[in-house]
Amino acid sequence: MESLLNYIHWNVNPEIFRIGPFAVRWYGLLFVSSFIVGFFLLKRVWEREGYKVETLDKLTMYMMVATIIGARLGHCLFYQPGYYLSHPFEILKIWEGGLASHGAALGIIAGIYIYVKKYKEFRFLWVIDRVVLVVALSGFFIRMGNLMNSEIYGHITHLPWAFIFERSYPDVLVPRHPTQIYEALCYLLLFFYLVRYYYKNFPNFKEGTIFSIFLIVLFTIRFFIEFLKEPQVDFEHNLPLNLGQLLSLPFIALGIFLLYYLKRKTGKEEEVTK
Repeated sequence: MESLLNYIHWNVNPEIFRIGPFAVRWYGLLFVSSFIVGFFLLKRVWEREGYKVETLDKLTMYMMVATIIGARLGHCLFYQPGYYLSHPFEILKIWEGGLASHGAALGIIAGIYIYVKKYKEFRFLWVIDRVVLVVALSGFFIRMGNLMNSEIYGHITHLPWAFIFERSYPDVLVPRHPTQIYEALCYLLLFFYLVRYYYKNFPNFKEGTIFSIFLIVLFTIRFFIEFLKEPQVDFEHNLPLNLGQLLSLPFIALGIFLLYYLKRKTGKEEEVTK
């Protein structure tokens, strides 16, 4: 049997520093950084397309609130509904951890819908096409935060790049898939692809195209990487697919439907113009 020294021993402290009861954690720093970096990237898009940056300021606030609420409710209602419905005030304790990316996705969609209802100069598909450019990058930041927390890791493996998560299993040191890194790198590649698609095809792509590509690719990535992950909650052992996979399927289906609808609509418009 290979020595455990051949693998990467991961024992990073999730806290950057602590002052009394107050601690700054890597996850929180990366989470906030995703919004800061995303804002400056979208600022270039807003200015390029002739919109006032003030409207982006407001959109960013909508996205922050919607993402946090959606991610928290997603975790509570998807993964531990029995406990949180019996202890509803526990839902407010977001500092204790527990955010779900599928809930965040629903929150973002709802937040943009509310935003365009108030600021009628924007269209839903136009906004969400631009927002998902940076959501893919945010996924990279969040998964790196999960790595710093030594959470959402994979099954045991003996691949040479396996990680031994010492904080999670201090008494049983076994190598596991660093699924946080797998997802993070895939999301980073998706971010570069979507940005390239936007600049290469602007302004000729149909509104909703980038959003549909994002849904199909990101949640397909999530679906397949889930095969390598440890279950998040016990009831997943009794499911044909784990909860992350089951929740990904509707998003993939929505992306395929939207892309098909846009292509069909484009074909009909071309026939009319002939």
